[in-house]
Amino acid sequence: MTTLLLSLLLVLARTALPDALPVVRPLPAPLSVARWWDPPPTPYAAGHRGVDLAAPVGAELRAVAAGRVHHAGPVAGRGVLSLALPNGLRTTYEPVRPLVGEGEEVSAGQVVAVLTEGSHCPEPCLHWGLLSGEAYLNPLTLLTRPTPRLLPQPRPGGAEGGQAAPDGAGLSPGHPAGRWPGPSP
Repeated sequence: MTTLLLSLLLVLARTALPDALPVVRPLPAPLSVARWWDPPPTPYAAGHRGVDLAAPVGAELRAVAAGRVHHAGPVAGRGVLSLALPNGLRTTYEPVRPLVGEGEEVSAGQVVAVLTEGSHCPEPCLHWGLLSGEAYLNPLTLLTRPTPRLLPQPRPGGAEGGQAAPDGAGLSPGHPAGRWPGPSP
């Protein structure tokens, strides 16, 4: 029942997002998800209201879409950047050192922050969030789904047949069952 409800929420969230909004990944491809979006059952319950993307400290973070800086500064001791998008959505990045100031216009793909230490992940990561009003959404729904690519089977004697998929083809292959976007099973 929970899987059905989450699937329905993902479909509804994706249909609520306009396809005309040009979107860029916040980090270079392939994205490696350290922790998936896991919405809480109620507004005040425990959950994970974003996704954690593995990245080294110092990584340049890009605006996923054109918009205006809603907030740039510390929240609860961590650097946070929040961008208001023209469709009423807001995307957040933490822990970061913002390179832009409140009220500033940004373009899709513009470097807007640098990843800093202090994440809640065991290894450095970007916590990337998406809100519509007060409701948290899965930020991965902003991105186009990765195109499935078949990799060549190794030939006898170790020779590879064909070319491997390009690095820009979506997420890292380490996610069980290849389900994306969505919480891990």
